[in-house]
Amino acid sequence: METQLISRFERRIRELGLPLGIRLWNGTAVAPAVPPRVSIAVRSPRVLASLVNPSMGKLARHYVEQELDVEGDARDIVRMAEELSGAQATAGSKVSRIRNWIGHSRRFDRKAIRHHYDVSDDFYGLWLDQRRIYSCAYFRRADDSLDIAQEQKLDLICRKLRLAPGERFLDVGCGWGALVLWAAQRYKVRATGITLSQNQYDYACARIRAEGLEGLCDVQLLDYRDVAENEPFDKIASIGMLEHVGRTNLPLYFGKLFRLLKPGGLVMNHGITLNVLGQDELGSGIGEFIDDYVFPGGELVHVSQLIAEMSAHGMECRDVESLRPHYAKTLWQWVERLEANREAALAAVGEKVFRIWRIYMAGSAHSFERGWLSVFQVLAGRPHADGTVPLPLARDYIYEK
Repeated sequence: METQLISRFERRIRELGLPLGIRLWNGTAVAPAVPPRVSIAVRSPRVLASLVNPSMGKLARHYVEQELDVEGDARDIVRMAEELSGAQATAGSKVSRIRNWIGHSRRFDRKAIRHHYDVSDDFYGLWLDQRRIYSCAYFRRADDSLDIAQEQKLDLICRKLRLAPGERFLDVGCGWGALVLWAAQRYKVRATGITLSQNQYDYACARIRAEGLEGLCDVQLLDYRDVAENEPFDKIASIGMLEHVGRTNLPLYFGKLFRLLKPGGLVMNHGITLNVLGQDELGSGIGEFIDDYVFPGGELVHVSQLIAEMSAHGMECRDVESLRPHYAKTLWQWVERLEANREAALAAVGEKVFRIWRIYMAGSAHSFERGWLSVFQVLAGRPHADGTVPLPLARDYIYEK
């Protein structure tokens, strides 16, 4: 049986013309018809069935579980995984698994957020920029460094929201505090951030104290559902938060943001979306892999569903911008920085976590490049009673200095 599977797999890589070399656990080598650019060492016969009938999710699982090793450029690895699987990641089934058990209760969301973000501050510090911003950067020039691109993203958000001195500003899912610090320092707003991650909360509070911004800036360890509504905010940002909310909770989420926003106030939602209308998750096993190993309970929607939900809860969408190529570039830089710091990463989190993040971020970069995923900034306002939203007629204010 093993011999038959090996023969079938060898025929497949030769038919596809993949520059992929294979070495099996018994020392057998499967040579490609062209010089290999990626090498796979299969450490267990259990992998054979997945190689003959592969999906990108299956291959990622075997790699993470150390049942196969992969050498080569991360870009080549994910491209060959796609070709080998012969499946479009956009061909995902409509809710291929029953996921209602997730529920997105306060308890579940707190546990899921801490699973993802409380891995190790030192680990994140190895590959994020100096401000530890874990969302899509904004590259004005192709050769912008990651640090510069992330600062440009922070300023882009602040300018779109038209932050002004003295305004109350809320950052929902504030991460390590970069946006609230930037907004308080440069725009003199009274900035509040909320997170469910203990590590992020501790780090952000320390940064605020170090910068002497206690009077303008604070971070709270708090669920968005529990933010007090007695003193609404002038401006609200939700950056990379949408993915954690859950489809069934989107009405609850945007209803909450509407109530937290003053009439005439603005809200910016910056989040990852699916690129096929009617799709519920990425196909080829990618969605299941991410749910099991990376983002428990993470769910994506199409941008049209996002706009519909915001509109249904009284917010008027005024500006929509796709940053898809920016996120592909951001993710590849994260992968490169992680690989460059491999030994330090292994010391911080171990082999399995390193592999999870390497393959997850490389696969995500590929998904943005291929157009399976996108990321949108949607700017909306809560109109005044007379229907007006205080925004200029043209978008020049976003880019003028």
